[in-house]
Amino acid sequence: MIFKGEATVVKHTGSHYLLSRLPEWELFPAVLRGKIRLKGSSATNPVAVGDVVDFEAELPEGTDVAAGVTLENPAAITAVKPRKNYIIRKSTNLSRQSHIIASNLDRAFIIATIDYPEIKLPFLDRILVTCEVYNVPVTIVLNKVDLYRESHAEMLEAFHEIYEGAGYPVMEVSALTGEGIDALREACKGHLSLFSGVSGVGKSSLIKALDPSLDPRVGEISDVHLQGKHTTTFYEMYSLASGGFIVDTPGLRGFGLVDLKKEEIALYFPEMLKASENCRFTPCTHTHEPGCAVKEAVEAGEISYDRYSSYLGMLDEEGKYR
Repeated sequence: MIFKGEATVVKHTGSHYLLSRLPEWELFPAVLRGKIRLKGSSATNPVAVGDVVDFEAELPEGTDVAAGVTLENPAAITAVKPRKNYIIRKSTNLSRQSHIIASNLDRAFIIATIDYPEIKLPFLDRILVTCEVYNVPVTIVLNKVDLYRESHAEMLEAFHEIYEGAGYPVMEVSALTGEGIDALREACKGHLSLFSGVSGVGKSSLIKALDPSLDPRVGEISDVHLQGKHTTTFYEMYSLASGGFIVDTPGLRGFGLVDLKKEEIALYFPEMLKASENCRFTPCTHTHEPGCAVKEAVEAGEISYDRYSSYLGMLDEEGKYR
C-alpha cells in the first residue's frame, strides 16, 4: 500500500530527516526525493526543519505510518509546502549559497549573554534584521543573568534601553537558577519557536530547564577564547511537555545577510524606519545626506550609536560576516 500524507520536518542530519504529523509527536524517518534538489534554490538545504512536506511511504495494509516506516524503508519527501516565513543566512563556505535555519516559526528567541560569552551587538543586529525581513517575530532572551547582573548592571540596563527602545521584548533568565524559566515556558506554549544564538550562550541548557525530560547536548565555554565550543551539529525540533515545539540550532559563528539590497537595510531597523519619515531626502542612506533625521536622532541619543554602527557595517559588508 502506498500511503501519501503531510508532515513537518523535525530533524535534519545531512540527507536524512525525521518527520512528524504535528501536533502529534510520532517520529518517522524520511529521505529527500532527488528531483527536489534541482528546483532552482541557492540554499544548501532545500528542505529545512519546520517545513511542511508531502511524503509517500510504502506500508503494509492497515499499518500506521509512524510504526510502518523504518530506516531501511524510509518515507520519501516529494514536495515542500509554501513557507509562511523562515530565517536564512549566508553559507559558511564563502560561496553565494545560503542556508535556511528553520521555517514556519511563530517566534524566534535569540539567546544572548552580556558576558560569558561577551555579547557581539553587530552579530545580534544581523539576526534581528533577518527576522524583520522574513517576518519572524523576535524576543531577545538574556541568559546567565545570575553571573553578571551585579557586575555588569550598567551594561544590562543599557541593553534593555537599546533593544526595548527599538521594539524588541527582552527577557532575563537563568538556566542555572531557574529565574525567568516559567515565563519563557509560558511564552513557548502552543507555538513553534526557534532558539538561536552564538555558541556558549546556553541554548541547550535552557531547553533542558524548560523540560528536564529532554536531553540536548550541552557544551562548555572555552577558557582560552571565552567562546562556546560547538556542540549541536544538526537542526532539531523538540516537543515540550508543557506544550509547544522548539527548534534548536547549532551555535552560530557567522551570520551573513541574504538577498538584501543596501538601500533596503535601514527599513529593517524599526527605530531608524520611524525616524526616517522626517529625512529631507528620499531615499536617504543615513550616511552623508543633509537633513537626515536618523543621523540627528543618533546624535541626540534617541537612536543607539551601537545600532547605527551595526547598520553602517552592514552597508559595507562584503562576503560573509564573522
